[in-house]
Amino acid sequence: MSGFKTFLLRGNLVDLAVGIVIGIAFGTLVTAFVKDLITPLIAALFGKPDFSALTFTINNSKFTYGDFINVVIAFLIIAVVMYFFVVVPYTRFRARYEPAPQPAPEMKDCPYCFSNIPAQATRCAFCTSDLTASNAPAASTTPMASNTPTAARVS
Repeated sequence: MSGFKTFLLRGNLVDLAVGIVIGIAFGTLVTAFVKDLITPLIAALFGKPDFSALTFTINNSKFTYGDFINVVIAFLIIAVVMYFFVVVPYTRFRARYEPAPQPAPEMKDCPYCFSNIPAQATRCAFCTSDLTASNAPAASTTPMASNTPTAARVS
């Protein structure tokens, strides 16, 4: 039983529960805002006093699409509020405090095994060949001639 109590009282679970409750309350608030203020304002402009009363009938089936219009308006308001009051500030916050991305290191191909290695490397990490200028193969060397280090080659 103490494990369940510990699970319930973890910080992130409590934070999630609080966020859900606040989200539900915010949704109710926006729905009331749309129903009581926005819909009458739109009705004053276009002459229809109540969207929830909008219906049409096909073969004695009544379709009430007015409530759907109210819900769409509420959804759009919630989406706009979430974008401008949560997403935009969070993005700015992260851009300000996030470290700048590190540029990718310059790379070159190993002349012995043709693996991609850092340009400053003096020894290949894959074939362990010495890559100093005095030991580098000549340009006329055939590819993949040997995978052994230059010092160990027998002429």
